[in-house]
Amino acid sequence: MVIDTLMVSATHEVDPGLIAPPLDVEPMSTHAMAGLAVTYRERFAMRTRGVAPAFFDMTDTVCQVTRRSGVKEGLVLISMAHTTCAIIVQENEPLVLADLADRLNRFAAYDEWYRHNQMHIRTVNVCGPDECANGHSHCQHALLGSSVTLPVGGGDVMLGTWQRVLLVELDHPRTREMTIQVMGTAPAPDSQEKNAGRTTG
Repeated sequence: MVIDTLMVSATHEVDPGLIAPPLDVEPMSTHAMAGLAVTYRERFAMRTRGVAPAFFDMTDTVCQVTRRSGVKEGLVLISMAHTTCAIIVQENEPLVLADLADRLNRFAAYDEWYRHNQMHIRTVNVCGPDECANGHSHCQHALLGSSVTLPVGGGDVMLGTWQRVLLVELDHPRTREMTIQVMGTAPAPDSQEKNAGRTTG
């Protein structure tokens, strides 16, 4: 195959000199806090169920850990210890989740051919003779990722109105491990918050 056949020309409808413009940004608030530096971590195990891709709402758990940490301003990291189970921030609405599942299956369908499933030639990371064929799960995971990081403000996770933290099982039901780590500042016993807050309509 000639390399030129792999090149695709830009369509005539696209101006090659047109770049994404900046947006006017209106500040909503600012906040600074002096205090103790805190790192707090909890690990969890849970058993997934259902037919993949399957979605599970972990938002309440993330918020509870954040409050237990004592961190008032900082970040919370939610991480899965797997390559066939993802974590995302998305709306927990049945129709959009069905749409996401459809798109994942179109990208990497279960019944397609995967090198990872060729157990007669694979020699790396083999779990045993009962390992299932899950090449599709790894490919779907590559689209979603293993972790998300969210801001913490006023001791709570700062989520949008419809945002939820969702675990996405991409393989068969099994026990999964999740780590939630909160990093930031907590009030020192003898210090006061320095709040330069400003809210605009």
